[in-house]
Amino acid sequence: MSDSFLLRTREVRETAEVGLAAAATRSSTSAGRARAEEPDEFRTAFERDRDRILHTKAFRRLKHKTQVFLNPEGDHFVTRLTHTLQVTQVARSLAAALGLNEDLAEAIALGHDVGHSPFGHIGEDALSPYVNGGWHHAAQSVRIFEVLEDKNLSVEVLDGIRAHSWKISPPPATPEGACVRYADRIAYLSHDALDAVRAGLLVEADFPADVRARFGHPGSEMVGSMIVAVVSNSLLGDAVTMSAADLDVMSDFRDFMFERVYFSDHHLDRKAKAITIIRDLVDIHHAKPDLMPSSYRDHGTDSLSQAVDYVAGMTDRFATSAHARLCR
Repeated sequence: MSDSFLLRTREVRETAEVGLAAAATRSSTSAGRARAEEPDEFRTAFERDRDRILHTKAFRRLKHKTQVFLNPEGDHFVTRLTHTLQVTQVARSLAAALGLNEDLAEAIALGHDVGHSPFGHIGEDALSPYVNGGWHHAAQSVRIFEVLEDKNLSVEVLDGIRAHSWKISPPPATPEGACVRYADRIAYLSHDALDAVRAGLLVEADFPADVRARFGHPGSEMVGSMIVAVVSNSLLGDAVTMSAADLDVMSDFRDFMFERVYFSDHHLDRKAKAITIIRDLVDIHHAKPDLMPSSYRDHGTDSLSQAVDYVAGMTDRFATSAHARLCR
């Protein structure tokens, strides 16, 4: 065998996980999958999940789904795909700094938003009346991996995807899932703020003074400051978290973004149109299920659930073109 390379089988990689922090999640002690599988020759369970997520159709569709700005003019605004990649980078950075399992954090981060509807969070408002208890993208992400594109993912990855949103309870069962929770908020606040400046909705002086003082300029400086805040405080205890003071500043930042960006007139003008498109499409496909691909009609669910699954999976441009075609 050549001395130029080093063979790192699954067993070797699992053994290397012994050197992780005491709180880290080891792939060799995973709670497993819904259906047992033979271990892979080279990849750990979480590496295998990461690869399965990357190759799904739902992941590919993220490139044409809105993050915040609907049909923005310019090529540099964040999409749902670039947001996902940013979350993945931040989650891996947090996990690496804290001695946690980077592969688990990466798999959760890559899969966390595949369930998002077209037109960003506006889509959640549009779809919620059709679902008991409301429609949420995290639950839809899990549904994609369990039903619509069944990938038999590990318990830990599905749990992290289920609970990546701060509004979901209980929180993630693993510290790697907690890394993704923070990474998601860090990424969307930092880069949505930068996009808002780029779009002319805000100037840096508009941001609250405590946010500018603690986290710096929108974009990479904010990302770095928030990562340091999570890592430095987490090392003082046994949970992945910021200090109470930093959490207060992050909360102020989030409140400001909702008031000035997410609920701004700029978005409200577009919200009604987006909701109309989504609800019209659900109603049409509910009434005429044969319009849907068979892949959405063979899971034993009722026709309304099938229509919601189908429309939720659409990209922004496909939903817009389908609406124009079906609602002439």
